[in-house]
Amino acid sequence: MFRLATLVLLIAQAALAADDLPSAARELARRTAAFLGGRVPSETWRNRSALPDSELDRARREFHAALADSAPNPGAEIRLTLSENASQYLLIEEARAGEESQTWIVSWNRNVPAGLPSPALTLDRKLVWEQDEPILDLAVWDTGLLVLSPARLALYGRQGTQWSLLRQLTLPGPHNWPRDPRARLRRTGSHIEIFLPGTACQGDTVSSLSLECHPSSDPWVLDSGNRSLLLAYFTTGRNYFDGRVVLQEGNHKTVPPFYSAAALEQPDGTSWLLALTDGQTELFNSAWEPVTSIPNWGSDIVTLNTCAAGLEILAGRPGDNSQPDTLQTFSVANGSALPASSPLPFAGAITALWPTSPSSALAVAYDPTAHKYRAYVVTPACN
Repeated sequence: MFRLATLVLLIAQAALAADDLPSAARELARRTAAFLGGRVPSETWRNRSALPDSELDRARREFHAALADSAPNPGAEIRLTLSENASQYLLIEEARAGEESQTWIVSWNRNVPAGLPSPALTLDRKLVWEQDEPILDLAVWDTGLLVLSPARLALYGRQGTQWSLLRQLTLPGPHNWPRDPRARLRRTGSHIEIFLPGTACQGDTVSSLSLECHPSSDPWVLDSGNRSLLLAYFTTGRNYFDGRVVLQEGNHKTVPPFYSAAALEQPDGTSWLLALTDGQTELFNSAWEPVTSIPNWGSDIVTLNTCAAGLEILAGRPGDNSQPDTLQTFSVANGSALPASSPLPFAGAITALWPTSPSSALAVAYDPTAHKYRAYVVTPACN
């Protein structure tokens, strides 16, 4: 088994130097051919950097092109990781053939303008799952993985480092999903709860996946990422909430239609941010009175509990789904939102963003080059 421990902390002198990512990939291909004597049938590529996944695909193409004329080595395996540190990008390869193994690190400089202060946070992401069909939501734990798609719910079990399909169930969702379908999966222990447009499901994963679904006009439960919850009524046939909300204490409120909600717990109570359908994000105080509008956020927002300044808001960029997306954290104070991290780019548009814990979120992005939906767990780290 490969072990990659603290390689991104190595000093620059321990790494081979390159001009850019393509030259780094070609250098590793040359060393792979010299060590293994040919192409490798077993390989793994991972992106642990803030670069979009398209850059990882670019490195893979350069690497394979440089090995094009070599014969295959059936007994070899390699793992390549695209990473970064404060000043450089790193392409790391771990290669094994029988009992022999090698590790190489090729680095090249990041183009960071001089004099800019470092952001308080860095966003990290970990790829959890990818597939051809849309991923609406996902739940992962030590030994299990639930993937919610428009047509099915699939349960996977872990075998070593691999996931194997245990069971899948067809969902009684709407016959005609909107262009940007949305659904919510909540897991508490072995109990699962699914909110679909016009349908609610409950089940468990104790022995095997079981699910009972029925038509429902009940509100969805919206977790903010911390202790606060909000009940909101979803608009069937659309992809947003109609504005009727129920607070934790049972009070009913009516606000403009919105896509997503995030809570900020403050000394005078809980404030809520709603990403409205008109493109603005509205801040409501604890009495649910509008305070201010925040522009230039996308339709998906989540609260994150960070080590730097407590609660931050994770938000995407505004725009349509035809362009690559980014995620960025913001500090909200005195009616203003200030960036707390650099943008984290993705290869395509963010199609789902849900909280998974007080300090992490699930982000699903569609990569138009690979025609894949990829689910990531996004977490903040203090600089």
